[in-house]
Amino acid sequence: MPSPFPGMNPYLEHPALWAGIHHRLITAIANDLNPYLRPKYIAAIEERVYEMSGEKSVLVGILDVAVQRVLALTNATESNIAVADPSAQPIEVTIPIPEILTESYLEIRALETEEVIAAIEVLSPKNKQSVIGRLQYETKRQKILGSSTHLVEIDLLRQGEAMPVLNVAISSHYRILVSRSETRPRALLYAFNLQNRIPQFSLPLQPGDAEPILDLQRLLHEIYDQGSYGLRINYSNSPVPALSETDAAWVDEVLRQQGLR
Repeated sequence: MPSPFPGMNPYLEHPALWAGIHHRLITAIANDLNPYLRPKYIAAIEERVYEMSGEKSVLVGILDVAVQRVLALTNATESNIAVADPSAQPIEVTIPIPEILTESYLEIRALETEEVIAAIEVLSPKNKQSVIGRLQYETKRQKILGSSTHLVEIDLLRQGEAMPVLNVAISSHYRILVSRSETRPRALLYAFNLQNRIPQFSLPLQPGDAEPILDLQRLLHEIYDQGSYGLRINYSNSPVPALSETDAAWVDEVLRQQGLR
């Protein structure tokens, strides 16, 4: 069963679901591209590692059990504020526990030379909200933008601050940035909202190559069905993060038309 929404499903942005969506989407993009890239290129899945601690971990899309544990620790810390008394008995406190998290991304590589032709990033809350995660990602982003590697940056999250672009003030729920190395600093920005279908775009390769079209909308519908998210999501609840009043009314209408509310 496909997602009930014509574009991005806002319920998939929930921190308890997003880590799985991110992993599945990276894998789906690689599997979708590789038949078109052979025999010259390959879509290779790579990983980077973050160490997170404290209340910020709640926002980065870690697994359900870890989210519940961090939430419990955060609430305990906030509700047990005590004034120190030299003669009092020790007070049981909670300290931040480091979480080692991995995040996948894609590299399009030339098979003969292993040269990285394009990098495909699907942003996560770690990239947009965590201080450490954003700093690490922006450092990598600047390195790519200063190289001969193309960058495709996919932002399907409403929460957090969008990655910077210059000279254009754009407000949208979601974004896809396609930065071709030969046209920098100019790039193509696909800005779209909850009500819109996710735009299709060409994957930049080397001059003279046929460029495959990436259809994220189709892939997300397939992921939604394969992951049984229709059974896992309670559509009587509101999405997380929260929607504006106008967007919430639109979501309510879509769900009622499909008998999900």
